[in-house]
Amino acid sequence: MQAVTTVSERTAATTSGDSVSLICLRGDISSASKEAMLGAYHKVGSTVSRVLLDFTGVDYINSSGIAIIIQMLLEASKAESRSIGIFGLSSHFHKVFNMVGISKYATIYENEAAALAVA
Repeated sequence: MQAVTTVSERTAATTSGDSVSLICLRGDISSASKEAMLGAYHKVGSTVSRVLLDFTGVDYINSSGIAIIIQMLLEASKAESRSIGIFGLSSHFHKVFNMVGISKYATIYENEAAALAVA
């Protein structure tokens, strides 16, 4: 049985003082996560130019979960002024994200501090 995905949102400041939205994910990411993940993404204000996805609390991502992440990245790419950053990936999921091409559409950081250090 998979763990339910929980999603929380918060705002943080980069080292340059810019505001970014963080979407913090916990549990397993699968097809059952779609509403929670995309709902959280859609709640981010249209004036926010940078969103960070925190995978620190994620233990499992299946192919349906990867598809949801890709859908989010495609939506962000259509909003030309929005970028997505990702941090908190296990080494396994870091490799998977590189293999499926997610790293071409989102910058992957080692941790939250590294993600916030980018201007």
